[in-house]
Amino acid sequence: MSITVSDIKVKTIKGDERKLSEYLGSVLLIVNVASYCGYTGQYESLEKLNQKYGDKGLKVLGFPCNDFGAQEPGTNEEIMQFCDRSYGVSFEMFDKVHAKGFEQHPLYAALTKAVEPTGDVAWNFEKFIVNKKGEVVARFKSSVRPDSSEIIAVIEAELAK
Repeated sequence: MSITVSDIKVKTIKGDERKLSEYLGSVLLIVNVASYCGYTGQYESLEKLNQKYGDKGLKVLGFPCNDFGAQEPGTNEEIMQFCDRSYGVSFEMFDKVHAKGFEQHPLYAALTKAVEPTGDVAWNFEKFIVNKKGEVVARFKSSVRPDSSEIIAVIEAELAK
């Protein structure tokens, strides 16, 4: 049985509550992000994916996370200023979450059990792809760039369904 994320509630970076069921019919690329990480430059590729596939049904969702090396210490306002100023981020950003540990957000509890390899998120900028039905279909390590052929192949295949 596939694990879906549709019933999970999240908070936007501005504090509004949202249920992920609002995204049914879209393909999601969910990423735990950080402003002071060696992978922070991936914001640029995430934004390019958002620009290229956004009108085709892709939604990039960024979840700031300070679990790894304290590389996201800022407030939500500081994070948004950084993302806007440094990378022109226009994709949706959410409230800071815990991707692992005792306070793990329910979204990450579901994501990390859904597809192989299961288990805790290992670092910032891990990527999960969710299909139009809300089912988690792929997981990629931090080192796999958002614009890699592997990720684009999954996104394009899911958008075509």
